[in-house]
Amino acid sequence: MEYKIGIDVGGTNTDAVILDENLKLIHSVKYPTTEDIESGIFQALHLVLKESKINKAAVTHAMLGTTQCTNAIVERKKLAKVGVLRLGYPATASVAPFTAWPDTIVQQLSKTYAFAKGGYEFDGRNLSSFDEQEIRDILTSWKGKVESIAVIGVFSSLKNEQEFYVRELAQEILGESIPVSLSSTIGSVGLIERENATILNAALFKVMRTTSDGFEKALLQEGVSDAEVYLCQNDGTLMSIDYAREFPILTIACGPTNSIRGASYLADLENAIVLDVGGTTSDIGVITDGFPRESSVAVDVGGVRTNFRMPDIVSIGLGGGSIVRQTADGDVTVGPDSVGYQLVDKAMVFGGDTLTATDIAVRLGKIEIGEPANVAHIDTVFAEKAYAKIGAMTEEAIDRMKTSAGDITLILVGGGSVIIPQELNGVKEIIRDEKGAVANAIGASISQIGGQYEQIYIYSQIAREQAMQDAREKADDQAMKAGAIEGTIELVEVEEIPLAYHPDNATRLRVKVVGDLVQNR
Repeated sequence: MEYKIGIDVGGTNTDAVILDENLKLIHSVKYPTTEDIESGIFQALHLVLKESKINKAAVTHAMLGTTQCTNAIVERKKLAKVGVLRLGYPATASVAPFTAWPDTIVQQLSKTYAFAKGGYEFDGRNLSSFDEQEIRDILTSWKGKVESIAVIGVFSSLKNEQEFYVRELAQEILGESIPVSLSSTIGSVGLIERENATILNAALFKVMRTTSDGFEKALLQEGVSDAEVYLCQNDGTLMSIDYAREFPILTIACGPTNSIRGASYLADLENAIVLDVGGTTSDIGVITDGFPRESSVAVDVGGVRTNFRMPDIVSIGLGGGSIVRQTADGDVTVGPDSVGYQLVDKAMVFGGDTLTATDIAVRLGKIEIGEPANVAHIDTVFAEKAYAKIGAMTEEAIDRMKTSAGDITLILVGGGSVIIPQELNGVKEIIRDEKGAVANAIGASISQIGGQYEQIYIYSQIAREQAMQDAREKADDQAMKAGAIEGTIELVEVEEIPLAYHPDNATRLRVKVVGDLVQNR
């Protein structure tokens, strides 16, 4: 028998699961997420292996879904000093890099940037002549000042040869140890948003290196020495650890997508709305043909506007640890503040003195945990009012995700899902599973390797079929680079968006593929 380990780090708990080769859940544990994240991962891994008593040599795959990169941006910590090189001078000099960024994050990144000639017009012609010596001079002046490089070319989503050449020069001048992020491999159409995403990717390499090294070290310490190691991407697929070190930004918001994939697997549904209720927040997403629906608009990450792919998620401040209060006018509020991972210490049913959403559910007899006698004094009318508020908050969030007026099927997962009412307006069926509390870790374990490629093709210059084939081959290459087995890769999504302002039928083409994991070494 062979096994997979899946670990997902949430704001409240770090969940770990072990699945057998038939994807049957063998054992699961929850451990409070620690401030340094890593010790929580170590403990969850140790517990799940110890309690399951499986043969550690039989673990073939280990997957990690982590909030480390998201936390680094939000908390402005552990970010690398980035040198930003924008190709397209003088046409692009009016809006400098880091414009509209929060000052707190810019100070961490050192605000080192330069403009250089290069870039392309929207039809592929040179915007200004590329000057190699100019690039060499800029990179030489950055020696000892920056820890990573972000390269952004105008319309590099149409042609990206200049960006790749700059990377060669950077590695020659600054050394192979300085990572170089290229905007054409990260973001979409839209220079500033693509640049922002590329800068963030370049800023996160230290965080990802620490996280990935720590996960590998934890596995070795526990005696898991022959497993392929993967990190979760935010589109519901996996990537190899080396690929994650190159594209750390792809781990941002992977937690909700893990829950969506896990919920889809547990409910055996490929189309539904998923509500993942944690201790602090609830995330609502849509599963479409087995994969999380992607956002079609630019997304803010820690106050920075970006356009790289992100899941379409609505988050609300509602969880099992949400604090319940009565206002002066007799109304009831639930959240957004929460006791979080301190629920077992601070909630009334566990002997604490803070009234939480979990206490309300226990008072009304919806669940049986802790000591119900501790909340027997709470007025029933007040409790019903709070419970109705929880239902109303949930219904409003679900309504924001619906694309039609009809009632939907809702899959309910997450450790805090016990607080959600049995009946909700606009919902025809609620599916719950006893394993739903660890759906995020299950989602991490069952995923395939993903690959995606996006480029602008001008159909007057290249036939549509030829463009499709080119994009498919490049998406396949990305999947194999991320760890997929050649020959197992399947096309799962194609998106074509014509560019309205282009006279020659230019189209943004995005292709997504998935493939099976490489087997253990």
